[in-house]
Amino acid sequence: MPELRKDPIVGRWVIIAPDRAKRPITVKNEPSPTGSAFCPFCEGGEEHTPNEILAYRERQTKPNERGWRVRVVPNKFPALQVEGELHKRGEGIYDKMNGIGAHEVIIECPDHEVSMANFSEPHIREILWVYRDRLVDLKKDQRLVYGMIFKNVGIVAGASLEHSHSQLIVTPIVPVNVWEEMNGSLEFFDYRGRCIYCDMIYQELSVEKRIVLDTPNFICFAPFASRFPFEVWIVPKTHNSHYENILKNELDELGTVLKTVLMKLEIALDKPAYNYIIHTSPFDTQSLPHYHWHLEIIPRTTRIAGFEWGTGFYINSVPPEQAAAYLREVDVDLTSGRK
Repeated sequence: MPELRKDPIVGRWVIIAPDRAKRPITVKNEPSPTGSAFCPFCEGGEEHTPNEILAYRERQTKPNERGWRVRVVPNKFPALQVEGELHKRGEGIYDKMNGIGAHEVIIECPDHEVSMANFSEPHIREILWVYRDRLVDLKKDQRLVYGMIFKNVGIVAGASLEHSHSQLIVTPIVPVNVWEEMNGSLEFFDYRGRCIYCDMIYQELSVEKRIVLDTPNFICFAPFASRFPFEVWIVPKTHNSHYENILKNELDELGTVLKTVLMKLEIALDKPAYNYIIHTSPFDTQSLPHYHWHLEIIPRTTRIAGFEWGTGFYINSVPPEQAAAYLREVDVDLTSGRK
């Protein structure tokens, strides 16, 4: 059983999960030719993963068999496990609880594709719908409080398998980084009476220096205080605190936006390792006027070192204005998707 332990000084919860050490590490610096090695995520390898939770598949095909387009399975080496009770308790000054939660893998395609940017727009939209479906389902569990969807691409970004996939980890507490972000947003709202993300959208559209892409429902920009070179945020123009409440027309457009931005980054930075994270509101909150869901893409072109770990400061060698200008000029062909 994994365990959650709370740092008594800063309030950060840490997951102690010994089974995670057993997971395979097969990501390579260069993509392997299709079929050159066994991959448990490829179609035909369904018996090598846990039974699927959800799959978008062709009609008259059976679960855990061929015929799927996007497939969700429990992580074979989970950071948290769904069975059991929280059993919150203390040990002297320390707080801890059982590592209850969910850890799922979204296998994004049946064939051995490494880059999400190579997917067609309709296929990316299906992946985004799967994200929504899983959040809607898991928020019904009263033990669970926060769901984070993220994608690791490349070994530098923490990926252990190269087959294109993303993950969902749901925790019984709000992580400290999310808590700080939401508190900062609330403080701004209490002072100004407005959502800070809505104000960001207005300001970025006004100055135009950091915009990468502007579409009817989304703005993509390099944030003013970018922590990393070529960091890009995708923010919906309509205020919405929960990703799972996204409308169909918005999600359809998000598929095009995400593909475009990923293609720009791959061309500009020669297919870098990267992470993306969907920042959304906790399950146990109604629509929040002060918080705004968004997606952050972080290319891993630099490494966090001692100064950053010790201070919380980040050193970014590429001004966001320069990064945005460069990405704006990158032409992409959206018809190049293979699925």
